[in-house]
Amino acid sequence: MFPPRRRQCACPEPPPAATGRGPAAAAGRMEEEEEDGGRGATGSTASASDRFVRCLYAVGFLDLFGVSMVVPLMSLHIRSLGASHTVAGIIGSLYGIMQLFSSTFVGCWSDLVGRRYSLLACILLSALGYFLLGTSTTVFLFAISRVPVGIFKHTLSISKALLSDLVSERDRPLVMGRFNAASSVGFILGPVVGGYLTELEDGFYKTSFICASIFLLNAGLVWMLPWSEENGSNREHQQGNNRADSFSAKAKHDLHLKSATNGAMASDGLFQSPWIQVATVLKRIKGIACSDLWDIFLVRLLMSVAILLYYSNFSLALEERFGVKPLFAGYLMSYSSALGVVAGCLLGPITRLYQHNTYRILLHSSTLTCTLMLLYASALSIWMVILSSTFLAFSTTIGRTCIIDLELTIGGNEASGTLLGVGQSVTSVGRILAPLLSGIAQEFSPCGPPSLGVGLALVAILIMNANKQKYCSRGNVKLKNQ
Repeated sequence: MFPPRRRQCACPEPPPAATGRGPAAAAGRMEEEEEDGGRGATGSTASASDRFVRCLYAVGFLDLFGVSMVVPLMSLHIRSLGASHTVAGIIGSLYGIMQLFSSTFVGCWSDLVGRRYSLLACILLSALGYFLLGTSTTVFLFAISRVPVGIFKHTLSISKALLSDLVSERDRPLVMGRFNAASSVGFILGPVVGGYLTELEDGFYKTSFICASIFLLNAGLVWMLPWSEENGSNREHQQGNNRADSFSAKAKHDLHLKSATNGAMASDGLFQSPWIQVATVLKRIKGIACSDLWDIFLVRLLMSVAILLYYSNFSLALEERFGVKPLFAGYLMSYSSALGVVAGCLLGPITRLYQHNTYRILLHSSTLTCTLMLLYASALSIWMVILSSTFLAFSTTIGRTCIIDLELTIGGNEASGTLLGVGQSVTSVGRILAPLLSGIAQEFSPCGPPSLGVGLALVAILIMNANKQKYCSRGNVKLKNQ
């Protein structure tokens, strides 16, 4: 009457993990796939950023190559137009003053509207200035041509801010050093080409037009850069190098969200009214001025003035002290410039040797600079001058790169354009003060300017030692009103 009972198999089913269909195995496969996807995304991001960085090296090279073709010939051209030494000096000073006040505003503007549009605007308006220079047949037109260049020739600063957005804090000194090296190569080759072109009929005008054409070529290169990849990957790549190689899904989502937010802010800033942009720029500059970065900028000012004092009367001092001709001084300065390129390429091994401690590198390079300037000031033979110039090329190049890296490390990458702009303004102040101090010091001795530079460098070293804890903490300084 009852249905027959079915026999149950006595063999137990394999556990879920053994079949590969259980939740643990599924989770493991998901983690593996996620990890593989993370590695693939990180690899493609790094490749896109590397391509971008290499293109920026070319931008820096072309920029200084074009400028250095024209700048050495400008004093001769304005004299050929009938200008006196006083008028030529006033025009040169006006250019420096425009650079002093515009660098901070343009750098902050690049933070507001984005690097692409600010960099393109600066390159194109600089090209306009050099085109007008090629048509300058009077002193007035010459002065007018210097206005757009004086206000907007900040392409290298914006390029450095863009590099700081693209690379991690750990790799920043290496990339900045290579960028400076590429730019220095252009600065070494440019005067040779410009000197050859000026021998032709109407050589200065042709050189100016070629310089303007190089800037237009640079603008085309910037326009064709893979900005879509950069906008989506620069923040992820920068944050990714500071964390583990693989990310969780939430971390990736947060990074993409942050990148999209930054891009949206730049896009919104571009279409704001000019008055709103000016107000925002002034607010950001006030935040930098009210921050605790004064000591870093003071160190940059002191070291800049010290180095400028060393080079201010270099040819005259060598002639008075050792009886060598100015031609020898020119060769020695070219030799130092070539060594500066080598120093920029060696920043990678140096930062690894110092375990990426930018503060220690800056302190040691500044100390070496101070010692070498003292050696030059007390040199008894020309061979001591050559020795000091050789190692000074390395110490000054490394120091310039490290002070920029320290500014961005302490101040934070959120306002990198503003920080670099303020730093450029500080250097411009040094260019204004150095000739005055050099003239006063030279009244006492041909060794007066470098001796004064030794004192200023020593003060900078003492300031760095007094703020050692702040530099080594590597925390971002709170910018007020931000």
